[in-house]
Amino acid sequence: MIFNILAAAGDAAPQASFGFMEAMEQGGVIAWSIFTILVIMSVGSFYILFTKLFEQRKVMSQYAGVRSNFWKAASLKEGAAKLDKNSAWRQLVDDALAAEDQHAKMTDTLESHDYMHGSLRRSEDSINAVLAGGLPFLASVGATAPFIGLLGTVIGIYRALINIGLAGSASIDKVAGPVGEALIMTAIGLLVAVPAVFAYNWLQGRNKRIAEMLSAFSTDLLANINSNGAVKPAVPAAAAKPAATTAAAPKR
Repeated sequence: MIFNILAAAGDAAPQASFGFMEAMEQGGVIAWSIFTILVIMSVGSFYILFTKLFEQRKVMSQYAGVRSNFWKAASLKEGAAKLDKNSAWRQLVDDALAAEDQHAKMTDTLESHDYMHGSLRRSEDSINAVLAGGLPFLASVGATAPFIGLLGTVIGIYRALINIGLAGSASIDKVAGPVGEALIMTAIGLLVAVPAVFAYNWLQGRNKRIAEMLSAFSTDLLANINSNGAVKPAVPAAAAKPAATTAAAPKR
């Protein structure tokens, strides 16, 4: 008899929900505001990751064409016509040719090598600045997202303490919502920050590799111009095609 009474009482007891939505609803405007900021930061981080990755892959893929086709041309102007108009490599060639023409008009004793080197350096810096665009946002997200999540954690713990003080006891139904909100904010802050940090370091490393390729190409351009086209880098040889048929054995 007593077991039936206890079972009936357990069935009649109110069932509380402590899911994500319930915790956020208890947090109110502050919790939703912090959550919205973190979502915006996460979306922005992934957008920058994919757009910059696309830009880097485009520049790197064009470099293979530069090495195989550009230096086979008889002159820099002819080789520039083989490059994409909006590519970083075409920009370097155009800037080098423009600097060569401008130096010919000068009346002072400025050496051609110094002027050309400075012009190509400025061109490289402008390209690297475009490739680095958006990376400061990733660094900012990686540095600040955990603290934004921590702000939500502090507010959640503060609300839990207020509920304990008002209730006079630390019952689970009074603190589960605020504590759950605090843990959720901590987790979201880390989930936003960690991918941003990895993306920043990965893209930064790829940008350094591209900067090395740009610097090497600028050096080759400078050597080619100062030697009147006599100095060119070695062009990689094309892979030999396999023989179509096997030579027949001589008849006896």
